[in-house]
Amino acid sequence: MNNLVVMPLLIPLVTGVLLIFCKNQVNLQRWISGISVIMNTVCAALLVREVHENGILTLSMSGWDAPYGIVFVADMFASLLVLTTTIVSSICLFYAFGSIGRERETHYFYPFMQFLTVGVIGSFLTGDIFNLFVCFEIMLISSYALIVLGGTKKQLRESLKYLLINIISSTLFVASVAYLYGVVGTLNMADLSLRIAETGQDGILNVVAMLFLIVFSLKAGLFLFYWLPGSYSAPPPVIIALFSGLLTKVGLYAIIRVFTLIFAHSDFMNSVIAWMAVISMIAGVIGAVAYSDVYRILIYNIVYGVGFVAFGLAVSNEQSMNGAVYYLMNDMLVKTLLFLLGGAMIMAAGTEKLKEMGGLIRRYPLLGWLFFVAAMALVGVPPLSGFIGKLLIVQGGFHAEMYWLTGISLFSSLLVLYSVIKLFIGAFWGEPADALQRTEPIKLGRLLAPSAVLVALVVWMGIGAEWIIPYVHEAGNVLLDPQLYIQAVLKE
Repeated sequence: MNNLVVMPLLIPLVTGVLLIFCKNQVNLQRWISGISVIMNTVCAALLVREVHENGILTLSMSGWDAPYGIVFVADMFASLLVLTTTIVSSICLFYAFGSIGRERETHYFYPFMQFLTVGVIGSFLTGDIFNLFVCFEIMLISSYALIVLGGTKKQLRESLKYLLINIISSTLFVASVAYLYGVVGTLNMADLSLRIAETGQDGILNVVAMLFLIVFSLKAGLFLFYWLPGSYSAPPPVIIALFSGLLTKVGLYAIIRVFTLIFAHSDFMNSVIAWMAVISMIAGVIGAVAYSDVYRILIYNIVYGVGFVAFGLAVSNEQSMNGAVYYLMNDMLVKTLLFLLGGAMIMAAGTEKLKEMGGLIRRYPLLGWLFFVAAMALVGVPPLSGFIGKLLIVQGGFHAEMYWLTGISLFSSLLVLYSVIKLFIGAFWGEPADALQRTEPIKLGRLLAPSAVLVALVVWMGIGAEWIIPYVHEAGNVLLDPQLYIQAVLKE
């Protein structure tokens, strides 16, 4: 059953290659893509079950055992994120059928979406830090193509910034890997953890750790998020939803994995992550409160969410780590959902600006109430999915006696509530704009159907938390006890 580890990686890879040869056959591309994402979701669910029943699964490539060969590792943390990724990509694919447009469909939207999924899932499953870089690049190259697909002036302008930032971070990534290999002499994550624990994390290794933190923070939008609002507002809604649900979360996953497994012995680095998290939460909610257009409010809430999960990592006790895993899964789903619904709102109103919206609830009541539920899940209103993760992280913060930082996280949550209520009231209540009153309502069924499935899942994650918590607890145990990961990979 160890071959199951790479199945969620191989299915989108083979699908993407196949779709390249169907460039002008849009209906065929849709069918192949739809079957592929459903198969991949099933495989990811089977992987989670297999890890739960039999423990961490590993697969060594080319017959070379770790630490000499490339190894893929499916622990519960990675497996849960792989499953969440397949759900996000499935929902976005079916949303794209009704929104992306034929021109983009005939210019390789579906292959690039599949290759993006390959990079994301590969990043979660790899047990080799250089292979993590390779998977990052597969993901980023696909995102470069998706962010410019359509060729509007805004897309081309913002893509230059996005491209430049990621080239810089990728260069730093390679340099960090080279320094790490030069000091320790291995790139296998489990072996790195053992060797650094033996030699002690000081001197040059602290510098290398800081380099990795800068690289992953650039990619996650943690503290170094200045590029994110412009770049994420340029492409079509379904692409923004993919980026917000997956790309920043891969950077966040890398921070969690590296600083719980490889550089797991530095209180200084934990303090740095904690303050970066707090600054991100504060800056995120300030941006969300200050702006008055749909995308900017939602994008700054991405920054807040990244900071909140990083705060759970910095606290680093059982409650906070379980909360970080739970909230990360929730954030992937809810951010995707909000951008999909935000795209439907903009399509219905014909504008991104709240001042030019209003009254949408009268014409599109389903859209309005779906958005309201998603917004409450983002805030963490019980019994929705966001509540469980937030509660666990806050409990962990108080248990660690980090009262000031925990208080800031709670206050930031209130401002998140204000920002989404402002968005909901501005878009759906009041009087509609004159231009909107003179037009007939448009059909949003093909956009709202996949969004409704995601809303149902978010509600179930809150109400059915007792079924999910054992899996989350298992994932948290691996993060808190690196020996479980090391023993599974190195067979010691």
